[in-house]
Amino acid sequence: MSGSKRTLAGVATAVLLIGAIGGVALLYANRDGGGKVSASSALSVYAKGSLSKLLTPAPTPAPDYVFKDAEGRDVRFADFKGRVAVVNLWATWCAPCKIEMPTLAALAEHYKDRDDFAVVTISMDVDKAVPEARAFIADHAPLAYYADPKFQLPFEFPGKGAMPQTILLDRRGNVRAVLTGEADWASAEAKALVEALLAEG
Repeated sequence: MSGSKRTLAGVATAVLLIGAIGGVALLYANRDGGGKVSASSALSVYAKGSLSKLLTPAPTPAPDYVFKDAEGRDVRFADFKGRVAVVNLWATWCAPCKIEMPTLAALAEHYKDRDDFAVVTISMDVDKAVPEARAFIADHAPLAYYADPKFQLPFEFPGKGAMPQTILLDRRGNVRAVLTGEADWASAEAKALVEALLAEG
């Protein structure tokens, strides 16, 4: 092989290696604490303070999953289309879930006069724990009681089973932000995130 051909081959190899290394670096730079690759969006600016673990993936439709309201009627996320929804998956045996619940109640209270906003707290409690879950939500008005008796819903969202898990849906029913773990949903950053979604129209 001539010197010029060897030089070209070396340059091509170097470009491929740099591209591959850069791709790997980019992949790991975009990993969250749980090892999942997350896409960013304009909403990522709200990932600060108690929302520092907020993930803002590319918009994807909420799962077509059936859960129950307090009267045992079927509910789907499509029922909340037209509203910005803060969906919280919780259980009475989950201490961080119970700690953050008053802040979700405060968020719901703050926006109680808006018909284009909802806080949807869905209990994962089953069997003998259900009465305790109902009583707990009753103590946190204006939150309403919803339940997933199959305990499958946490695995339908990006948190993949994590509890608590809070998902923000836009008016089209798309998942726009996800946070696993406890947060202060009455904080200024949480309200700013909700306001940004409400402003999308």
